[in-house]
Amino acid sequence: MITIVAKNIVKPGEAEAFKRTVQPLIAASQAEAGCIAYNLYEDVTDPNTLTFIEQWRDEAAIAEHNASAHFTGIVPLLAGYAAAEGEVRLYKLV
Repeated sequence: MITIVAKNIVKPGEAEAFKRTVQPLIAASQAEAGCIAYNLYEDVTDPNTLTFIEQWRDEAAIAEHNASAHFTGIVPLLAGYAAAEGEVRLYKLV
């Protein structure tokens, strides 16, 4: 299993629009065969920091996800909400 933590820092006033934009991405990703979990979290002290925490079966499942229509169609739109460069990290259980 691989966990992805993808942190997004959005412009002030854009958090709700960001959340609306990603709802189809979340729903479609959760339905993928290789997806174990896929959720968006809001930082409790900074509502402009929104982080995806995802769990995938393996690297092949991530590759399929990254090539999916919902990923390639929605993720590029997220740059318009960015106040700063985000961060994506992949983790494996030890």
